[in-house]
Amino acid sequence: MTPIDIITLAALGGIIPALVWLWFWLREDDHPEPWQYITLVFIMGMVMVPIVIPFQKAVEEYSSAVILCVQFLPLFKFFVWAGLEEVFKYAAAYFAALRNKVNDEPVDSIIYLIVAALGFAALENALFLTGPLSQELSQQLIVDSVVIANLRFIGATLLHVVASATVGVFLAFSFYKTRKEKMLYLLVGLFYATLLHTLFNVVLMSQGDTGGPLLAISIAWIGAMFLIFIFEKVKKIKPEKTKDLHNDIS
Repeated sequence: MTPIDIITLAALGGIIPALVWLWFWLREDDHPEPWQYITLVFIMGMVMVPIVIPFQKAVEEYSSAVILCVQFLPLFKFFVWAGLEEVFKYAAAYFAALRNKVNDEPVDSIIYLIVAALGFAALENALFLTGPLSQELSQQLIVDSVVIANLRFIGATLLHVVASATVGVFLAFSFYKTRKEKMLYLLVGLFYATLLHTLFNVVLMSQGDTGGPLLAISIAWIGAMFLIFIFEKVKKIKPEKTKDLHNDIS
């Protein structure tokens, strides 16, 4: 295949699954966001991939140079790598939408974080597919490419969504709180998103454990089901004054 063919197929294999998930999650929003902002956040999520890679490589070099317990070295790298991705995905959503007036209700935080995560996952998936596609075309190559695409669709992509949505959930519950409280909720959300992301990667990469990928995918799907439940809770969040008034009337 020519380089153009490889790039085209990899892009389609990365973006189309992300768009399927995007369609699914946008249905959770009772008041759809402007498509211009959805598009911008998605693109910003993609842009963050080449930006975060040099930072992750720096962590790789630093962790190799610093004296660390060999037992905890992989865990350290996974945690920092995951943290970097969660921070950059949040940055994509923040600079493209969250700091604007379009972010006018609690659920918007979750929606825009999910969109940023899907943009990030789309380009990341495309990069993963370029390896198999750049090899000599064969039946095994086609099978490998399809398997990689499917595994990332049901596993890694969904993990990105759930992890970023975790940040969005914390932002949603702090929507009517003070600036300091919002910052605290953001930091806690990033921490838990990083923990979840790290857990997924550690389980997925477990050596000698054939059940690792299946367990990792299960973690992502359990998180997704819980996220659907949380969406309904977030939709009921009201300002404190509105809550007090409702209680008085009742």
